[in-house]
Amino acid sequence: MSRSEYTFTSESVSEGHPDKVCDRISDAVLDAFLAEDPQARVACETFATTDRVVIGGEVRGPGKVIQAVEEIARQCVRDIGYEQKGFHWANVQVSNYLHAQSADIAQGVDASGNKDEGAGDQGIMFGYACDETPELMPAPIHYAHAILKKLAEVRKNSTEPKLGPDMKSQLSLRYEGGKPVEATSLVLSTQHLDPSLSSDDVRAIVEPYIRSILPEDWLTDSTEWWINPTGKFVIGGPDGDAGLTGRKIIVDTYGGAAPHGGGAFSGKDPTKVDRSAAYAARYLAKNVVAAGLAKRCTLQLSYAIGVSKPLSIYVDTHGTGEVAEAQIEKAVAKAMDLTPRGIRTHLEMNKPIYQRTAAYGHFGRAPEDDGGFSWEKVDLVEALKAAI
Repeated sequence: MSRSEYTFTSESVSEGHPDKVCDRISDAVLDAFLAEDPQARVACETFATTDRVVIGGEVRGPGKVIQAVEEIARQCVRDIGYEQKGFHWANVQVSNYLHAQSADIAQGVDASGNKDEGAGDQGIMFGYACDETPELMPAPIHYAHAILKKLAEVRKNSTEPKLGPDMKSQLSLRYEGGKPVEATSLVLSTQHLDPSLSSDDVRAIVEPYIRSILPEDWLTDSTEWWINPTGKFVIGGPDGDAGLTGRKIIVDTYGGAAPHGGGAFSGKDPTKVDRSAAYAARYLAKNVVAAGLAKRCTLQLSYAIGVSKPLSIYVDTHGTGEVAEAQIEKAVAKAMDLTPRGIRTHLEMNKPIYQRTAAYGHFGRAPEDDGGFSWEKVDLVEALKAAI
């Protein structure tokens, strides 16, 4: 039996967080390659610290994109909003160490003769969905993202010019009967550009926006508010703490409410099953819940490098299923081709759609007309019902 009475916490970080700056740059490089060549191979890592961005990794695609990497990085930093001493888009030193993809990896992944395209690596990937929110996401991570996204909006449109790009949120929700009913605590640390602001001053700025995001009855007299608890947050971004691609994998997914296979997403083209199969697992889990087959669904896929078909499919409905998990496992395998090529084709993933995923979560977002967040569609509902 699943627990029905508990408190659960998730955190989010903004686009200006040092690790998210790096995720953004890595995904912007990926998008630049895919815009020129939909079959490009990219594994791009970024490191950022005071006045410096270092980019490296393996790529296969147009050489002119490699030449544009420095400008791509600067435009990312500029859009995020860093124009501060110690990290300014115009002055930061950018080092580019991208090089050709390993021939050994390419040999295992590429299709040839009767061999279909294989997975880019071995690994396990998890997808998850639940009926706590209309987006079928866990409520703590969904609202932690929403708070920061709103604050980024009012910062960037100059409604709140005293806020800086670097922010973190953390939300603890109390559950009754398996549903969130109250925010027991709320933590928000936000960079502020005016050094004279106190924690109370910052709270006065951000509280109305937080209240506009959370359901009204969740904030009670018992809710603990922790706004800039250290008292001052002026030095932010990579100048305050170094950043690295792929260090926020729990923020990127389900906020700890579901297992994680361990592979990061940003900077990886969709032949890498760390990314594409994790998106497919979310897609399938979401459609299972949307179809009414369960209130919660965890779905695991596993792959071997160079092998096209998944080695295993596992489903857990946490005691909420309307049918046996084994039936759902067979149904999802029938409803979707889960080879790397099949996933990319079904979800139309060979497009420059990844930079937008780098902050505020890869899941729970609305599908977009150009193919962005295609893994959030619920267009498999009827196919799953039919297969069951």
